[in-house]
Amino acid sequence: MSELQRALKARDLNGIRALTKNWTGPAVADSMKAMSEIEQAVVMRVLPRNVVAAAFEFLDRPNQNRLLKALGQQEVADILNHMAPDDRTEFLEESPATVTKQLLEVLSPQEREVALSLLGYPKKSIGRLMTPQYVAIKENWTVRQVLDYVREHGTNSETLSVLYVVDDHGVLIDDIRVREFLLAPQDRVVSDIMDNRFVSLKADDAAESAVSLFLSEDRKALPVTDTTGVLIGIVTIDDVLKIAENRATAEMQRVGGSEAFDEPYMSIGFWRMVKKRGGWLVILFLGEMLTATAMGFFEGEIEKAVVLALFVPLIISSGGNSGSQATTLVIRALAIGEVALADWWRVMRREIFAGLALGSILGVIGFFRIAIWSGFSTIYGPHWLLVGMTVGVSLVGIVMWGTLAGSMLPFLLRRVGFDPATSSAPFVATLVDVTGLVIYFSVAFLFLKGTLL
Repeated sequence: MSELQRALKARDLNGIRALTKNWTGPAVADSMKAMSEIEQAVVMRVLPRNVVAAAFEFLDRPNQNRLLKALGQQEVADILNHMAPDDRTEFLEESPATVTKQLLEVLSPQEREVALSLLGYPKKSIGRLMTPQYVAIKENWTVRQVLDYVREHGTNSETLSVLYVVDDHGVLIDDIRVREFLLAPQDRVVSDIMDNRFVSLKADDAAESAVSLFLSEDRKALPVTDTTGVLIGIVTIDDVLKIAENRATAEMQRVGGSEAFDEPYMSIGFWRMVKKRGGWLVILFLGEMLTATAMGFFEGEIEKAVVLALFVPLIISSGGNSGSQATTLVIRALAIGEVALADWWRVMRREIFAGLALGSILGVIGFFRIAIWSGFSTIYGPHWLLVGMTVGVSLVGIVMWGTLAGSMLPFLLRRVGFDPATSSAPFVATLVDVTGLVIYFSVAFLFLKGTLL
């Protein structure tokens, strides 16, 4: 048992305070995962309010809700008042309306005004992510004035890596890294350092638009303006990383053949999870039923050459695997901006040759497998050479078709306004399974006509 656990068990508040005095918010949140609700409440009561608020931000939603129920009203108010405005907005917007109303009432008048202002922006917009805690300066100030102002007002800023230059009306005219002021002479004027080049976000823009901008600009924070250009807040990299993580999670879930959960796996209700996964499974199952239909269509060929049925799993799995590979690569490339809709022809040409090469590799392996096996067994009969050629050529065609279908479906879905991730690997595999059987038996008819067929 650790010293902290012993202190918690003995309810030694001074001991807990001494053991946790140098802890950061993330460290506290990580340690609280192994604590009971009562122990978590005890720790929260002895820590400084700013550390408590920081730790609360790093807890998962169920843990946050349990903790709020265990703490008193004043303690809840202290946490919410000390939380970063953007993190508090995220917490409030995900809470039920009645709970949000109650929580807003415990905020101080100033913090309540900030919270209501941020909640007034559309959901999943830049305005919901931004914080009004930043440092703005004037272009006629000297470097000495700027540094004095930062020392006086910088403690309330979300980040001090960049300072924002505004005119007398609050319109953003430049942003300057702090290092420029630290290295410049004290009597130099801000306007002499400005280059009048900056990138900003609009409060009503979609939150996901910030991800690509942060990547291209290599910034830890970006300014947010209203429609007139007035600086109203900043968005920091931690919030953008959450967006990127959520988007990647949703895409992975769709690629895996389910709806996006929109909440942690261990928190989502059982029947809600079944509903989100079951819909796609039913659709895919109905699609796979077409495979049985295709098999029935070629029932006569199978009766004449039963050996063909031995390779059906091999054939359809190869096509499905190649299609899944292609669609995963293209979805990812579209998501991070490596390719655009206009690049569809380049991707098609590339995948045709890739499919031809990959199919040839598998086709050669398949052919030699049959050839080698025929030296020790008569399972493939006297026409093993034709059977081997059927399998080899079929693999070339099916793998090439799988890569082509898998690469083009994301473009098609994006073109008609759907999420490319919807062309998930299971969906592509189902499509290629059905069409692969048609290709396989068509090739078999060409090679085996007059012998086995």
